[in-house]
Amino acid sequence: MAALEIDLTVYPDECDAYGHLNQASFLALFERARWEMLARGPGMDVFTRHGAWPAVRKAAIDYHAAAYPGDVLRFHQTLTHHGRTSFTLRQTARRVRDDALIATAEFVFVCINRDGRPIPVPPEFGEFLNARPAPRGHLRRLTVNGVSLAVDARGDGPALLFIHGYPFDHTIWEPQLETLEGWRRIAPDLRGMGQSDAPDLGYSMATYAADLAALLDTLGVERAVLCGLSMGGYVVFEFLRRWRERVAGLVLISTRASADTADGRRARDAAAGQARDAGAKEIANEMLPKLLAAGAPGPLVERVRAMMAATPVAGIVGALGAMRDRPDSTPLLATLAGIPTLVIAGADDHLISVSQTSAIADAIPGARLVVVPGAAHLPTLEAPSVVTDAIRTLLAGIA
Repeated sequence: MAALEIDLTVYPDECDAYGHLNQASFLALFERARWEMLARGPGMDVFTRHGAWPAVRKAAIDYHAAAYPGDVLRFHQTLTHHGRTSFTLRQTARRVRDDALIATAEFVFVCINRDGRPIPVPPEFGEFLNARPAPRGHLRRLTVNGVSLAVDARGDGPALLFIHGYPFDHTIWEPQLETLEGWRRIAPDLRGMGQSDAPDLGYSMATYAADLAALLDTLGVERAVLCGLSMGGYVVFEFLRRWRERVAGLVLISTRASADTADGRRARDAAAGQARDAGAKEIANEMLPKLLAAGAPGPLVERVRAMMAATPVAGIVGALGAMRDRPDSTPLLATLAGIPTLVIAGADDHLISVSQTSAIADAIPGARLVVVPGAAHLPTLEAPSVVTDAIRTLLAGIA
């Protein structure tokens, strides 16, 4: 049995006069399951070793069915939020003999010291609950904002947060992740893409931005330079609206500030229907000719095709809805004075024209524009040295 699953037996002294497991005893079983989980993992003393105590700030329990003496209940623990000083655990209790859902609960904890002041969550605790296999190189998994994100994190120094577009994953930044030494490079797969969770729920730019803010919290990053490509730029704009004070600089690539037109929104809906009916491979085949410049090397073409074809349909549909409903960020641009900004456009981009991307540079005071010859929508892969050198120049001024 997995360490996050704990079996506990219901005893008669835990039941009421009618023979049902009573609510007070249920609360105690949820707590016992948490301690048993720790005993199998980092140890029951994982908090006290760090001079901390997990104080319950909020608890919510739903009772779905009755449990009786002799029933064996299987408690499953899931970390749904991991902040700097707080975390949220979701627990379920199912009867083993028939897999009936008996109760669900969500507990919000704040770690405090002996004086009652918040202190950081012990790192061993988060590492234990976030431990899920990640099959490639630098990838790790972190649970933030209710989803598990695959994150490529490497290096030390000031933070760079790379935000990919649709329907890609973090590997569109691979050349920059490998070469921008002296910076802490953080590149997640957005929810619904790459190897991150793909919940079949409504997505929005606000949701993506909240995921990234929570990710920075989990990694202990206060401020970062944000690098967004295509849809990643839309996420950057939403992040700026909510957490501008956490943005040390901007790199905006192959993106635009305006919202979708009526025709654009209809096209998003049509693409979502196509994804549901024909799958991600059909979306990849249709988009591929518009993404890369003519004469792109065959291995690069196939790499991009495979990346898109592997995107979960739920993530494709969610991203299309988020892009369709995103707000117009044009009024935001003039307010970004003081944030060092680099704007990059591919000279042969057929999805977002050079004029649309360069309009961002014109509107942000002090922004620098770089147009990359021989590149289309993915200059990070088509002309990696040009893009990396431009980013390095920006970073030299920020560092």
